[in-house]
Amino acid sequence: MKAWLWDGSAGLGHLHLTEAPEPVAAAGEVVLDLDYAALNPADQYLAEGRYPYPVDPPLPHVLGRDGVGTIVATGDGVTNVHVGERRAILRGDVGVFRWGTFAERVSMSARTLIEIPDGWTDEESSGATLVYLSAYHALTLWEPLNPHSVVLVTGASGGVGVAAVQLAAAMGHTVVALSRSAVKQQRLKEIGAAFAFDPGDVGWPGRVNEALGGHGVNLAVDNIGGKLFPEVIDTMGELGRISCVGNLGGPIPNFDTGTLFSRRIRIAPMAVGYYTPEQNHDAWRSIVSILRTAGARPQIDRVYPFEQLPQAFERLTAGPMGKVLIKIKP
Repeated sequence: MKAWLWDGSAGLGHLHLTEAPEPVAAAGEVVLDLDYAALNPADQYLAEGRYPYPVDPPLPHVLGRDGVGTIVATGDGVTNVHVGERRAILRGDVGVFRWGTFAERVSMSARTLIEIPDGWTDEESSGATLVYLSAYHALTLWEPLNPHSVVLVTGASGGVGVAAVQLAAAMGHTVVALSRSAVKQQRLKEIGAAFAFDPGDVGWPGRVNEALGGHGVNLAVDNIGGKLFPEVIDTMGELGRISCVGNLGGPIPNFDTGTLFSRRIRIAPMAVGYYTPEQNHDAWRSIVSILRTAGARPQIDRVYPFEQLPQAFERLTAGPMGKVLIKIKP
């Protein structure tokens, strides 16, 4: 089969499209013949040596965590799925500890598969699972939010950001979205944000507080970190909570923990890997139900041919509105 192999050297320039061994379904596993795969910032972090967890992937390695396709082989003991069925990947070790989805076929545990939700396209299904799981877990990391709480989402036009905006709005909360693009701000309002601001504008936290009538943010889903993080804290209300999902902005400069005390603000990281397969399956059922009730669908930014994975990563770096995909089949 054809696959994008990464040789382990730092940088996306070390990805090469070449022939690779066919995957085999061991006991409890399946082989999925892929149609689409989705890019995630975590794929880029791993390739660039910036992954926030200690991992030792097999080299050469195939990146890619999301995808949709047809089951073409099953291993011993697999009874819940069958050859010929269409499935998407929920969450597992694919793309991290074993070869991933930037290939024509991939093997994985049968426990990591889900049915394609009714009415969803292959494109929507291929890139939805990881970002919606991340957003849902970030929104539910703390004690349940009171009805009509205020949720701030940084990096709101990215994959997890869009998912968080949609889910929070569907749950009945007031969503404040941050994006540097006026066009994307308008689109975020169309999919559920009540307010949208440019985090590059000086004094934006004050405008958020003004828009909220001085109420303050109850929960922030932070995908950025970096120098934006202290400004996010400025918007938080009493007992505010911050779920840290990403760190696209890098280290946080000049962080004063004293800003947390008077409002009793709490901060915690969220990673999908913290959750068991059973917890993720339960979360996914809730996600699909929430989206169905709200009439919301996954947002696709752009689809690239399989041979243009480097260009797809360039698009991811530039800042998409939703998910960036590659189409495996010509």
